Amino acid sequence: MTENLIKEYILKIIACIKQVPDSEAKVKAEGGQVSWGDAPLVINPFDEYAVEGALQQKEASGGTVTALCVGPESAREALKHALAMGADEAVLVSDAALNDLDTVGAAKVLAAAIQKIGGADMVVFGRQTLDNGAGLTPAQTARVLGWPMLGLAGQIKVDGGSVTVERVLEEGRQSMKANLPAVLSVVQSIGEPRYPSFMGIRKASKATIPVWSLSDLGATAPAPIVTRTELMNPPAQETATEMITGETPAEIAEKLADKIIAEKVL
Repeated sequence: MTENLIKEYILKIIACIKQVPDSEAKVKAEGGQVSWGDAPLVINPFDEYAVEGALQQKEASGGTVTALCVGPESAREALKHALAMGADEAVLVSDAALNDLDTVGAAKVLAAAIQKIGGADMVVFGRQTLDNGAGLTPAQTARVLGWPMLGLAGQIKVDGGSVTVERVLEEGRQSMKANLPAVLSVVQSIGEPRYPSFMGIRKASKATIPVWSLSDLGATAPAPIVTRTELMNPPAQETATEMITGETPAEIAEKLADKIIAEKVL
């Protein structure tokens, strides 16, 4: 009985984040492929809301928040941002075989990492990422885990072994409930992400972030999806401006009408 009561009020939450190019970056075309150039890499802005939502639940019910990221070694900085915001721990999954993951592959790797962390009650995502914006990974991760999925949550309330969210949709608001463990994605209505505190920044700078490879997860590289990207630039258009003048508005109008008829616009 005691264990059930403790479980009811103490949550183990995982906030999944991603490192993406800064939103001010300009896309470049290099060798027929899309490139972000030398743009600085930051935590995905939508994932800051995921961390915020996770921290809110930690404060409301007690528990821990672990930030999880799949990416290159440089993604440590994105994880440190989450730690500075208040996350308790961070884990990076990095492996050369994981370059150019699609959303299905990312979901499989994230699910394996979530299972390795173990004991999670809730996994929180941002609504989408800036680099591809598909917004599919949360639902696909939930499917791999076999957990319920509650998307586009603007409010979250945990009550015992269940979670109720208010979904923010174009048509209005929708309330949905699911048993824990569950996967959630959140939107901006969850609340403005908190700024990293001075103590949080110091803690993050000293944190040791474990790096797991595919072998650590007991997983193999997801099969690559064959894709073809073709950059197409619109044809150059030449425009010329002709000024129609006259002594009176009526004369200008008559000249304009003649021009329109001559050009067969009408």
